[in-house]
Amino acid sequence: MIQILLENPLLLLFTVAAIGYPLGRIKFRGSSLGVAAVLFVGLAIGSLHPDLKLPEIIYLLGLVLFVYTIGLSSGRGFFASFKRKGLRDNALVVGVLIAAAVMAVGVRLVLGLKSTVAAGLFAGALTNTPALAAVLEALKNVAPTALLDQMLAEPVVGYSVAYPMGVVGMILAIGLMQRVFKVDYAAEAHRQRDLNAMTRRILNRTIRVTRPDACEYPIHEIIRQNHWEVVFGRMKHGGELGLANAWTRFCPGDLVTAVGTIEDLDKVTEYLGEPSDVKLELDRRELDYRRFFVSNSKVAGHRLRDLNLPQQFGAVVTRVRRGDIEFLPHGDTVLELGDRVRVLTHRENMEAIAAFLGDSYKAISEIDILSFSLGLALGLLVGIIPIPLPGGVTLKLGFAGGPLMVALLLGKQERTGPLVWSLPYSANLTLRQIGLVLFLAGVGTRSGYAFVTTFTQGGGILIFVAGAIITCATALLALTIGYRVLKIPMGLLTGMLAGLQTQPAVLGYALEQADNDLPNIGYAEVYPIATIAKILLAQVLLTLVV
Repeated sequence: MIQILLENPLLLLFTVAAIGYPLGRIKFRGSSLGVAAVLFVGLAIGSLHPDLKLPEIIYLLGLVLFVYTIGLSSGRGFFASFKRKGLRDNALVVGVLIAAAVMAVGVRLVLGLKSTVAAGLFAGALTNTPALAAVLEALKNVAPTALLDQMLAEPVVGYSVAYPMGVVGMILAIGLMQRVFKVDYAAEAHRQRDLNAMTRRILNRTIRVTRPDACEYPIHEIIRQNHWEVVFGRMKHGGELGLANAWTRFCPGDLVTAVGTIEDLDKVTEYLGEPSDVKLELDRRELDYRRFFVSNSKVAGHRLRDLNLPQQFGAVVTRVRRGDIEFLPHGDTVLELGDRVRVLTHRENMEAIAAFLGDSYKAISEIDILSFSLGLALGLLVGIIPIPLPGGVTLKLGFAGGPLMVALLLGKQERTGPLVWSLPYSANLTLRQIGLVLFLAGVGTRSGYAFVTTFTQGGGILIFVAGAIITCATALLALTIGYRVLKIPMGLLTGMLAGLQTQPAVLGYALEQADNDLPNIGYAEVYPIATIAKILLAQVLLTLVV
């Protein structure tokens, strides 16, 4: 069997993936390795023979697909996170990650670890695959040709030994500190009324207008003055049913439907009048609603207000569903390929709106090869540009950092002229998953033999202990400073810790403990900057200790 795998690299690839992926779904005490299990299966199979390893191009292809798709999907959120308290939260994350890098250097000196193992240890203790990839890329620029294969295997050894504790250590730290600080998650959630609208349930309510002063201004002015996050839909005035628009003025006795979160609907109801037992949304004889897929590339990447749907079709978008999240749109909402939008309009306009938006499930499963390849090419070019640092050190973003940085910029830009940079949501996830599996299978098989050798020679325990020290110290530092000094709610902070660790398993535990959506907000806020910081720190760390 080993000989067959040696002669058939593709068979080796899919064997590793077929075994590792289902193993990663097995949960122990509510946590699982996820797709990272592919790495450990690759290590196990690669340990059977020194030549049982996948070609280098396999993991390089997987790497660039993985980081590029992450960047595209995170671009807008990454740049938006620097507004308001996002700057504070990201500064905390970067500061803690720098401390973790310093600890990695200290652990290396105290325990006498190889510099290459210490660099991989940093990536594994913080469970970040792109950081490991950055270490491998940096090594190619400094390692002697005769020792290249051995030195490329050493960071993977440090990564794979430290990775499990990188997950468990964070979870244990959250469990410990929430007891030490006596956290009341329910009270925190009650105080946090500024939850991101994308994480709250959206409802529909019919309101009867009874207050005369609610009729003084048009709808857009009322919304601006009160800072409401709502969308008005149907409106019944004098027995006539129609659509409310930005310039509509209410009159006493009008019935209007509003879409929003329960908190905002309560505020709107109090301002306008009272809730009504009449359910205008149930009357679909004249006005109807339908969900459409955004598959027209001419629509994607544009703000909702620029599409002029009310003027063109007499239509209002009341909800947008992106992936598994439904959120309330506003004028600055940028539609993406794969979005499902709920549109309210007259029945006879449905086909015209479908043609305008595209509404093709087949189309959103396809990829614009031109923009996708061009973006990746730009990222790879940026990755090979040498960046001078103080002290005569030269840094390259490499296959990991270059595509990620370019993708973040393109993800924020959304489109340039006719080129749409973003990918449909489902296509992005598929490519990301394929890329990660290719990368993990590649580096696992190429490092398996060295991994077993390290353990048999007695160095594995020291690496494990060092990784546990870095993980636990990082977690305790972030939680203590965030909660005690910066007064960040623990629910939000545990999500930030999961984002710092770029670890979905930690996020799942945080959500389970908080029993609200605050961890989701913290995770999304810091994930992009944490990924970039670890990629750069891993390369700096290797440069300093080689």
